[in-house]
Amino acid sequence: MKTSHRQQLAFFDFPVQQQVVNVASVPQRSPFRYPGGKTWFVPTLRQWLGSFARKPREFVEPFVGGGIISLTVAFENLAHKVLMAELDDEIAAVWTTILTGGAKNLAQRIVGFELSCESVKAELAVSPRSAGRKAFQTILKNRTYHGGILAPGSGLLKNGENGKGIHSRWYPQTLYRRILAIEGVRDRIQFIEGDGLKVLGEYKNRSSAVFFIDPPYTVAGKRAGNRLYKCFELDHELLFSICESLKGDFLMTYDNEAQVRKLANKHGFDIREIPMKNTHHATMRELVIGKDLSWL
Repeated sequence: MKTSHRQQLAFFDFPVQQQVVNVASVPQRSPFRYPGGKTWFVPTLRQWLGSFARKPREFVEPFVGGGIISLTVAFENLAHKVLMAELDDEIAAVWTTILTGGAKNLAQRIVGFELSCESVKAELAVSPRSAGRKAFQTILKNRTYHGGILAPGSGLLKNGENGKGIHSRWYPQTLYRRILAIEGVRDRIQFIEGDGLKVLGEYKNRSSAVFFIDPPYTVAGKRAGNRLYKCFELDHELLFSICESLKGDFLMTYDNEAQVRKLANKHGFDIREIPMKNTHHATMRELVIGKDLSWL
């Protein structure tokens, strides 16, 4: 999208992110405790969407994961419609359940569950026969497993915060409120369980759409994506090629790697660095990639 189509701060007045964001200052919308989550990116998201002369008609997130970005767009009415896509069947079960009428049952199941190591193990030993049961088990694992990691090899928290073990991140009333709040904006959200690259291909000719793309970080042999996510395999070269063909604007976030910069330069994209803190509270800089980042 050319800069002539933009009008800086057309319908918002958010400052450009210059410092590490205090994530506690950002409304927590997601029921997930998601590794690689993008809560820290929310101020930049607002700045980007506020740089358009008109509110985007469609906001597309093809690798939605924990969903904080798409949920922010829906709750703050930053686009007319939000499309979320996710390939992981467990994560997809949560979004499908919440967005297709199962939110209240899921929320009630969470607040009614008596949490213990024994009860968690017993529940997870049951093969789910419905999306609702799979959604509950996914939230249960996400909230009681180390780092919220759902990938094979993860397991129950032992010590947790202040020695609380599996109770460290189990906040049933908070989860109840978040899930029902999402149900309240579900008319603004469409969810697709499927391959993010295919979704991008299907929407690439829509000039009215904008795209936020946060793929698993597996460029240059990075193992973080392999360890954190079930669906980590991705053709990054193909992703960049598809992004070059998008008629609408996009933002990508990536690990700060030389190979990523090389791909961005090859396809003629702008690059910026954004400060953030990782799960160990160390300040790092991630890459933001787009067609035109003059607003940042």
